[in-house]
Amino acid sequence: MNINTFTTEKEKDKPLNEDLSGKEQRFINHEPESSLLKKPNSTASSSLFQGIHRGRVAIFIDGINLFHAALQVGLEIDYLKLLCRLTENSRLLRAFFYTGIDMSRPPAIRLRSQEKQQGFLFWMRRNGYRVVTKEFQPVESYKKPNLNVEIAVDMINLAPYYDTAVLVSGDGDLAYAVNAVTSTGARVEVVSLRAMTSDNLIDVADYFIDLDSIKQYIQKDAKSGYNYRTLSNSTV
Repeated sequence: MNINTFTTEKEKDKPLNEDLSGKEQRFINHEPESSLLKKPNSTASSSLFQGIHRGRVAIFIDGINLFHAALQVGLEIDYLKLLCRLTENSRLLRAFFYTGIDMSRPPAIRLRSQEKQQGFLFWMRRNGYRVVTKEFQPVESYKKPNLNVEIAVDMINLAPYYDTAVLVSGDGDLAYAVNAVTSTGARVEVVSLRAMTSDNLIDVADYFIDLDSIKQYIQKDAKSGYNYRTLSNSTV
């Protein structure tokens, strides 16, 4: 073989050598070959439930508990964003929002407060939520309404119809209801601020989401507001 023939053969092998060299380098760096073909999706990486089959989802929001948790992290919640976030990769069966109506204030103050609250609840009903209210009289030892019975009953009664329950509350009194639901085969996800969530509740749930970790996705925009009408001459 003369020098010209040898040079020609070497040039033919050059692309193959370069390809092998690239593969060897990826092997040394422990990179799979597919990594060059499939780039990570930044949108998908922010998903809460990527790769999880959630089926039909029912959402149960303890409004007072969520309100106090949001205050702790300086969060003003956009309830449309919250609903979209919690129904991600799933079909929504029902979204419940539980809250109390304070009956202890003087009539004039109570009327103004209730008008604003009822306007907000009207907006919630028109935007995908089933609202459950309960009148209460705060006492010195306990100043918040307790809707745990209503939440527990709805979670258990609806269990045959959903695959995943999302409980937005950190109240440990709901641990028994969560355990009862999981025993039927349904999945239960708990969403709350970690510092305000009972360990017992986390232990019986299938998945826990710290409210602080998703606040950037459910924060209300500075200029947005709830466009609801006052309800002075109407009922909810």
